[in-house]
Amino acid sequence: MRLLLINPKVPESFWSFKWAVNTILPGKRALNPPLGLATLAALTPKHWDVEIVDENVETVPLNPVADIIGIGGMGVQIVRQKELIAYYRSQGFYVVIGGAAASLCPENYAGLVDSVVSGEAEYIWPEFCRDFEAGHARPLYKETGTVDLADSPVPRFDLLKLHYYANATMQYSRGCPFTCEFCDIIVMFGRKPRMKAPEQIGRELDVLKGLGITSIFFVDDNMIGNKKAAKKLFAYIADWQARNGSPFSFGTEVSINLSQDEELMSLMHAANFNWVFIGIESPDPASLKETGKSQNLREDLLTSVQRIYSRGIEVLAGFIIGFDNDTPETFELQYRFITESGIQTAMIGRLAALPKTPLYARLQREGRLRQVADDTDNTSVSSNVIHKTMSDETIARLYADVYRRLLTDNGIATRIANKLKYMGKTGYRGGYTVTETLGVFGRLITQGLLPGGPSRIWHFLRTWPVTRPDLVAIMVADWIAGLSMRKYAAENLWCTFGDDLKLIENARAAIARTLRHGEVWIGRQYAGLPSLNIRLGDALSFTAIAKAAPQLKKLMRQSQTRILLAADTLPVECLDDLEKLLTRLRKYGDRVFIQISEAARENLTIDLSAFQLVLVPVAAPAAVR
Repeated sequence: MRLLLINPKVPESFWSFKWAVNTILPGKRALNPPLGLATLAALTPKHWDVEIVDENVETVPLNPVADIIGIGGMGVQIVRQKELIAYYRSQGFYVVIGGAAASLCPENYAGLVDSVVSGEAEYIWPEFCRDFEAGHARPLYKETGTVDLADSPVPRFDLLKLHYYANATMQYSRGCPFTCEFCDIIVMFGRKPRMKAPEQIGRELDVLKGLGITSIFFVDDNMIGNKKAAKKLFAYIADWQARNGSPFSFGTEVSINLSQDEELMSLMHAANFNWVFIGIESPDPASLKETGKSQNLREDLLTSVQRIYSRGIEVLAGFIIGFDNDTPETFELQYRFITESGIQTAMIGRLAALPKTPLYARLQREGRLRQVADDTDNTSVSSNVIHKTMSDETIARLYADVYRRLLTDNGIATRIANKLKYMGKTGYRGGYTVTETLGVFGRLITQGLLPGGPSRIWHFLRTWPVTRPDLVAIMVADWIAGLSMRKYAAENLWCTFGDDLKLIENARAAIARTLRHGEVWIGRQYAGLPSLNIRLGDALSFTAIAKAAPQLKKLMRQSQTRILLAADTLPVECLDDLEKLLTRLRKYGDRVFIQISEAARENLTIDLSAFQLVLVPVAAPAAVR
């Protein structure tokens, strides 16, 4: 049996750090690999041939050699999931869906795929494989029991192209003991954390060490959900590191009560955990009580964060705006707390009601849910939650304004300074060779600092830890993160689309005058946003569009336009023209949609994973033809 596992393209958001990955980091294409698919591959029968394709670092094959196409993904990947499902089924492939989105809402895929695998895969995936081989696979495989993580195998890390990622990923536990109203983790995994044995983690570390990995992200939703077991694990990892030359630096997700356990922080530091992501949500106690976040009410949150810093562990954090208790003054409260705490990677999200959560059920009863384009992306300006007192327009405006203030050069620098004055001795070293580190620093200067002019350079220099050279790596990493978030906010939160249509029409008219053997028209195919669609007909049209590259690049720089480039054929003599055009547009790749044949793609040498691959042909309006 030949199994192709696909991780769909993830839409750009704050979480993707696209500018940092594409511009600053050496040879990276994404932050984290699809650990779930690697685990699934390890659960697949040994005599099956398994391949993993992550669309975030490579393009998907349009005509693969496979008996089964398996597609994973989270909620933010649903749109792309369904495009992939429709395409591969139309080509006659057997398609099975799994992952977080299918586990939470398997009913959303009924009739769209051949089989749905819903829930943890350790027991039900081997069952599906047996049934498929026997010729009677069922439409739905749903885990209804409790999975013992002792039965979870070492993931097939060897099937992942790990050199393309900033981190490798591992998982130690599933489940969380807390009851936050908005969270779907306890819906999927329960409130009693289940853990792998330390020896299992050791075997995974052995494999990753052999693959040359240096940075690992434990993807647990709360790695200290069972603190007694976590302490044993961290002690085990510290010993493993000592015996193996300390090859790894780690990061993970925890709850804020880490700060109240000195032994736990000491063990994490000894194991070389250099950063943690914490769901702080709100500095307002009333909002925390409203959402059931009792663990954040045990002491002053600012004190907690600073104590974690002092133990040499950096804090990344999530924040939420839009609780019933929130008012316009809440935005200022959030801004002040994030600034004073020095949290650079502060992911502020609008409250979103995810299906099956207690919050969703309550708001549904109250009639306070609305339809939005994407109810899984909480970092957009829209939300499916109807607030009790504030209008959606007010929340969107104030939400964007908080980021505008945080991501000024002064805002980035002030947070770094506020963090470093509390930061204890850390083991963070970036994870790159000396040559790679110098390259990162050089690109930060040329691509990040110099474009900001003398003011940005001055703010950068004022954050340099002159008396603490061991903190330079953290300072540099924070500038990269801050500028990357600024780039995303500028393109997605602070822009307006009012003038885009005029810019697009000017570009369309200019290109239409030269594109005599092709079609060019304005559409709204992509999330309702304006798009300039160009279909190339022959070699002359490729030459014409290559000459229009400066104009297209200017259009992308000045607006949020999407561009579609479609070609039914790609003559060999046109390869250079197309590659030169795509090279100039690569930095805007998330807004460049490409529709060409598999045979044409095979002749290109440029990396197409930076762009959006169109699977269903887009036709021009009759008037254009």
